[in-house]
Amino acid sequence: MLARKRKQTFALVIPRFEDIFHSFYAGEIIKGVGLAASRIKTDILMHITDRFDHRDWMDSSMLDTEYIDGIIFADINNDINMLKKVIAKGIPYIVLNNSFSESINCISIDNRKAAFNVVEHLIKMGHRQIATIAGDLSTQAGKMRLEGYKDALLKHELKLTEEYLATGDFLRTPARRSAQKLLQLRNRPTAIFAASDVMALELIDEAKVQKLKVPDDVSVVGFDDNPLSVYSPVKLSTVAQPLAEMGRLGVEHLNQIVSGSSRGPIKIVLDTKFIERDSTKSITVPAKS
Repeated sequence: MLARKRKQTFALVIPRFEDIFHSFYAGEIIKGVGLAASRIKTDILMHITDRFDHRDWMDSSMLDTEYIDGIIFADINNDINMLKKVIAKGIPYIVLNNSFSESINCISIDNRKAAFNVVEHLIKMGHRQIATIAGDLSTQAGKMRLEGYKDALLKHELKLTEEYLATGDFLRTPARRSAQKLLQLRNRPTAIFAASDVMALELIDEAKVQKLKVPDDVSVVGFDDNPLSVYSPVKLSTVAQPLAEMGRLGVEHLNQIVSGSSRGPIKIVLDTKFIERDSTKSITVPAKS
């Protein structure tokens, strides 16, 4: 039997995935949530859920206001139907890392625009053969970064080449397999956008195995500005996103909802920043004959 709570408590729901306890994303969200919760004297109950079966979101302790005052979803893996069932229970909530057209409280970045800007930058550097290693397409971030890649090619009238579309699920092993495939293509891309730094680092390491130089033989861009990239032999060009800030704002705005000082819906889109380092290089576009 659970004891009655003595002070405000929020549940932080995090999807379970490979290396979750070494995940930059999860670590930054937890850091931001923890710091903000400490300031407002709120307890955080961390709930790690199955990535694809979200029935435990409806667990009685999760939805009992005797124990929980609000829920922060670190992600929902595109399961908007189950999210709506939770919302219908009347528990205050906020969703991170997702944006919605519906009246749903959320804090996110514009993943589609950020990815578009990366690929457009590569195009302006002269690249025309640009591949991608997409993230987990069951997440909004993974889908939108892939859409941003496609948008940039379409805008600049570049052909969407199927063999240049690979997936890595934001994980090392699948990313490594995709990197091997892309780098061994007869018509090898001159640039590759990986939808996370973890995947980009696997790509750089595989290029080394294949005796290819980054950026001389292939330019590489990641996403996250993960501190792990300091161990890369080449300083990684990437997109920085304010994950700890996202976690902090999630707690603060959920607290406002719980206290009644905010009626919502809360919709916040945080800025990203493209950081160019040494893994990208301009190339000369051959003149049309």
